[in-house]
This record gives sequence, structure tokens and C-alpha cells, in this order.
Amino acid sequence: MTSGILPHVAPIIGYHRAPLSQKFGAPRQPNLVALTSVIEMLAPYDTPAAFVGLEAFSHLWLSWQFHHNYVQKTDYKDQSNILINYQTNSTADASFRPQVRPPRLGGNQKIGVFASRSMYRPSGLGLSVIKLERIEVIDGRVLVIITGADMIDGTPIIDIKPYVAYSDVINNANSGFAATAPTLLTVTMTELASAQCSELINEEQANSSSVGKEKFTTINIIDRAQKQLIRSDIEHIKALIAQDPRPAYRRAEMNTRFIMRYKSVDVSFELVAVGELQITSVQKID
Repeated sequence: MTSGILPHVAPIIGYHRAPLSQKFGAPRQPNLVALTSVIEMLAPYDTPAAFVGLEAFSHLWLSWQFHHNYVQKTDYKDQSNILINYQTNSTADASFRPQVRPPRLGGNQKIGVFASRSMYRPSGLGLSVIKLERIEVIDGRVLVIITGADMIDGTPIIDIKPYVAYSDVINNANSGFAATAPTLLTVTMTELASAQCSELINEEQANSSSVGKEKFTTINIIDRAQKQLIRSDIEHIKALIAQDPRPAYRRAEMNTRFIMRYKSVDVSFELVAVGELQITSVQKID
């Protein structure tokens, strides 16, 4: 490291608790699917005083870490902070990839990493605008309930800032190769998959009813976001699959099974016709 240039330590202020525990199936951009998730704040950043005034804003900027790409995941642990080294060209990270292949361009065309939102970037950091639903304070600790995140479960949160429309919205912005939203595919379910899903949801509801009215706790809120299958999840599952999470180079494969893990189930789907993906089974994870 060049003399006089010090590393910057970015504290992890919380963790994202969400239905998707794997990268496969996660929306490639925020606000494409209105999934509800939770930011579990860590001490000392979980004090309610730090959030006074935030509920006046409808949307938030989140800074976060791509913790499941192969660079970070190799030695990732629940660390308390992220070390960011400011380096000159002479000490650049050997793993730096100057070009990537965006799925939006078919997975074959290369562009510069800084012209993309690829997870494989020098900082390993992501930036998203999401909708703030509400702030819960339980036993003096803060949970931030959000929708529309493009992050998976366990994502470290580095910072939270309010989204300010008068300065953050650029009406005439040019969005390059991503000028319009991606085309959604039609998603259908087989009778078997529909029956399996209904059975699992009914089972979850029965378990909840047998327990009775529980104390409103952090664990309950996080469990609902991470594991508990509810009726509205069917539409969320379809909306995620409609984005077509398959690798770009495999999108022409017919009748090839792909599996998306969602909460406590594995959802199998395949291409059955041009423009149509079909959910073939919904199995509880053992």
C-alpha cells in the first residue's frame, strides 16, 4: 500500500433477512419484485434514536456487500466490518476483472465492469433503492421492514440513507443498454405443483394456529420473512421466475429443470414453450 494511504473500515450495521437464501432467483435489479424482507440492525446501530425522522421517507438507499460471489464467499464469515483498501495501480488487486458479460446482453457480449452493475467489482459493494414499509422497535432494538430488495438472506448492510426525489430522480437520464425493463415470461404451475404449494401453506397456517397468539418478537418477524410460507408467496414465486433467473446461455433449453430455493421450499421449473416457464414441483427442504 502506498505510504500515507490508509485502509477504510466500513462497519456492518445490520443483516438482511429475506426469502431467498441463494443467488439463483434473486432479482437482478431492485423493485422488480415486491418481496418483503427485514434489515436486522446490529448494536450499537440498532438504537431507535438513530432512526428518528426516517419514516417520513418512502424509499431508502442501501449500501451492502455482495457476500455470495466467489471472491467474498471463499472466506466469508459474520465479521463486524469490511476492510476496504485504497490502492494505486501498482498494488491493484490481482482478482480485478475489467470486463463482465451482462445477462441483459445475452451473456456473451463483454462490457467494462464500471458500465455494469455486476457483483464482481473492485469494492464488492452494492447500492439499491428500496421501499421503506415501516420501522419496528422491539425490546429497544430496531428492525427495518422493506420491499423490493435485490439482496439475498444474510447480506451485510453497510449504510442506510433516505432517498430524496428532487435530487435523486433524473428525468432525462440515458440508461445505455438497459433502457427498458426486461421482458417478463409467462409462468404457469402444474396441478401437482399447485397442490403441493397449497398443502405446505395450509400446514404452516395450522402450525401457527396451534401455537396461538405469540409475543410480537424479532424472531417472529424474521421467521415470517425467511421461512414461513404464506398465500401471497405464490405470486412472489411466479414474479421471481417471470424475470427468468436462468443463465443467459441456457435460456433456449426446453424441459430442463432448474431449482429456485424460496423460504423453506425448493421450486422446480422448466421452459415448456417459447416465452413460458412452468413450475413443476414445490418441495419442502429437508
